[in-house]
Formats: sequence, C-alpha cells, structure tokens
Amino acid sequence: MEGGPVTDPVQVVVAIDGPSGSGKSTVSKEIARRLDLGYLDTGAMYRAVAWWALDQGVDLSDPAAVVDAARNAPVEISTDPDHQTVQVGETDVTDAIRTPEVTSHVSSVATVPAAREVLVDRQRQVIEDSGRRIVAEGRDITTVVAPDADVRILLVASEQARMNRRGAQLGGSQNAEALRQQVVGRDAKDSTVVNFSTAADGVTTLDNSELNLEQSVQAVMDLVLRAVPELA
Repeated sequence: MEGGPVTDPVQVVVAIDGPSGSGKSTVSKEIARRLDLGYLDTGAMYRAVAWWALDQGVDLSDPAAVVDAARNAPVEISTDPDHQTVQVGETDVTDAIRTPEVTSHVSSVATVPAAREVLVDRQRQVIEDSGRRIVAEGRDITTVVAPDADVRILLVASEQARMNRRGAQLGGSQNAEALRQQVVGRDAKDSTVVNFSTAADGVTTLDNSELNLEQSVQAVMDLVLRAVPELA
C-alpha cells in the first residue's frame, strides 16, 4: 500500500526573553510540548557554569577566570521539555544549580561579556543541533542568540507578580527579601550587559501580569501560529 508524501517537519525557532519570574521557563516548556519542539533554558547554562566555577574554586571576581570557566565547563543540557536535566561532567546538577548559593553567583558569569560570547556560541549550536525546531528562552535570545528566530517574544510581568511566582516555584522557602534579591536584584545586575526590559524591533511584548498559566501559554501559542501557520 502506498503511503502519502513524506514531508520534513516544519522548522521553527521560538525565542522568548524576559525578566526573572515572568514565567518564561514554564510557558516555553509547555509551548515546546504542544508543538513537539525542543526546549533550551539558556539560564541553566549560565547557572551550570557558575556551579562548576564554585566547585572548582574559580575566582568569580576575575573576568579572565570566568571566561576560562565558560570555555572549559563540561556542561550538557537536555532539550526534552518533559525531562530537563543538566550535567556537568559526571555530576547531575539539575537541582543544585537552583540553590540560593548558585543563584547569588550567576550574575558573576552572566555579566562578563566575553563569557557570554562563549555561551552564546554554545546556545546557537544547540539550536542548530535541534534541526531548528526549538523554543529557546533567556535574556538575549531575541536580540543576540537567535535574532533570526521565526517568533520573537518579550514576556514581562509586574514586579509583584514575578515575586509571587518565584515564591510559589520555590515552595515558600524564601522570605520576601530573599525573593526580591533573586528576582529584582539579579535583573538589575544582568541589565548592565543585556536589555530584557524593552523589546527590540520586531519583538512582540506580552505582559502576562494578569494571566494565569493557561492564558499565558495560549497567548504565546497564538503568536507562534500566526507567524508559522503551517504548525496548526
């Protein structure tokens, strides 16, 4: 029996940027699931390098040492939205990179421009290795990592909404000041090297302060299907 014509999967790169607590990770993973795409959490890559630097005793106040860490850290990140794992060498650091200690040092990696360049190259390779079928999220995906993405979105939310979400994500384990440092403090540091508060030309801003998860996902899905109707 003859089958129908075999067609290649539609290539689509979805780039989503946003501040801490905007929901970009949760939304990005769900979009990837629904469209059968890969998922790249670029923030996890920065966190993994920070974890490795701390583990190796790297001086994070020395930019040259940070760049070497970005080049040499044996980081592997899965792109399966249903099974996100982060490996550094033989060590599974999926949970360890989310600890307050690592969080407090991530900006020491993310604010070194030359280290960012190294990791941007890695991130672009992940996108290519996916067959350009991926949702990538972070701080500079729409402008630096994948400015040619089919869909580019800046996901934003009010400070209070972002703190509430991060608090829920951490299971209420952090007090208000610790949450503020994780959300607002890190954003302030990272904003010195990348603009993720104002959309660049061609990037759609989506404010989800008043949206629940399903509404946020649907709003992003609508933007994706409008840009790439073949996915519908």
